[in-house]
Amino acid sequence: MQKKALVTGSSRGIGAAVARALAGSGWRVTINYIQSREKAEALAAELGTEAVRADVSDSAQVQAMFDAAGPFDLLVCNAGIAWSGLLTDMTDSEWRRIVDVNLGGVFNCCRAAIPHMVHEKRGCILCMSSILGVYGGSCETAYSATKGGIIAFVKGLAKELGPSGIRVNAIAPGSIDTDMLSCFTAEDKQAMADASALGRIGRPEDIAAAAVYLASDAASFVTGQILGVDGNMVI
Repeated sequence: MQKKALVTGSSRGIGAAVARALAGSGWRVTINYIQSREKAEALAAELGTEAVRADVSDSAQVQAMFDAAGPFDLLVCNAGIAWSGLLTDMTDSEWRRIVDVNLGGVFNCCRAAIPHMVHEKRGCILCMSSILGVYGGSCETAYSATKGGIIAFVKGLAKELGPSGIRVNAIAPGSIDTDMLSCFTAEDKQAMADASALGRIGRPEDIAAAAVYLASDAASFVTGQILGVDGNMVI
């Protein structure tokens, strides 16, 4: 029987690349989106699967998505939002939103996915963190906090679920060429490339390759780990 995966926030960018790569490795991948319906449905049609709209920060919507398309053998928590600026300029609602999506979304999706995985005594969870979750970033304090929270979440959950045969890992991307970089100038992007030992900005496919590895049997003894995919970026 074909194994099933859910990739949240997979209508574009890293999520879409991960979905394509997993499908190419034999997974049946459910596409999740909240705004980009046309892109999500086009990707689902390309992969011969379904696209499900759900806001990962809403636990009821997440459970409805799992009830409709699940259960899943692999969960990739990729959905996330960014916010840049001085912390003193951030509003209460902006703070709550980034925490609810980036960290609350991981909680909601993992809570929905775990019962089936525990019952089957197997499963894999991948969460998308960030190099900023490791080192922090100036004017990226809230984003860094949520991504750092994911790292602690993954390490704790890996210990909790290990006895049930479930692996939990995270990927910490560096600067990746997606829509999230659209607000940066060419000079800013060059500086990001120069900060990498490899002299370039990463591609979504770089992250997808790491996800395929962590989801595979080749990583059967890998859990509780944070895999940096950042070109040895200097922050």
